[in-house]
Amino acid sequence: MKKTVLIVYSIIFLTGLAQVKAQNMENNSELKGYKVGDVAADFKLKNVDQKTVSLSDYAAAKGFIVVFTCNHCPYAKAYESRIIALDKKYASKGYPVIAINPNDPIVVPADNFEAMQVRAKEKGFTFPYLFDDGQKVYPQYGATKTPHVFLLNKENGKNIVRYIGAIDDNYADANDVSNKYVEAAVDALLANQPIAQASTVAIGCSIKAQKN
Repeated sequence: MKKTVLIVYSIIFLTGLAQVKAQNMENNSELKGYKVGDVAADFKLKNVDQKTVSLSDYAAAKGFIVVFTCNHCPYAKAYESRIIALDKKYASKGYPVIAINPNDPIVVPADNFEAMQVRAKEKGFTFPYLFDDGQKVYPQYGATKTPHVFLLNKENGKNIVRYIGAIDDNYADANDVSNKYVEAAVDALLANQPIAQASTVAIGCSIKAQKN
């Protein structure tokens, strides 16, 4: 009888461990987000014009320059003009910019939706500036900084991640940039060539979320 009880408890214990391990693996996978070559899921987020935007809205696009950015971060501010320039250069070639603010406005009031509307108007954003309400999208991507870029390429009806990282190698001075990572990656896709540097380290402010 005691042996039977011990066996039952052992099975329950081992099953519990397996479930915890599986859950941890799932959580770790979510935290890591996308890698180059992964398929990026679509999303539906509110734009500063109050309309919702999805990647599927862009039927003619060849891909997307998805940029996680925000209002308050000095790194994000330093790159705003360059993000606008990317959209102006590549939207007509099939790679529009889709900007997403991932920050929790309770943690950073300067990044609330109303402030986003003001910022987009002040800077003359030529692209959607979306609010990641509930912070559901940025963890899927694995974004950690503002700005953080994910270049997607449409392949067989799917959005494949082809570059992850920084916009270029000098946030402080746009006139002293040696490597324009995003431009080089998009140019390679347009030329049907492999991307020489498919990932870099994103430099910026950490994404702000409420602590559990």
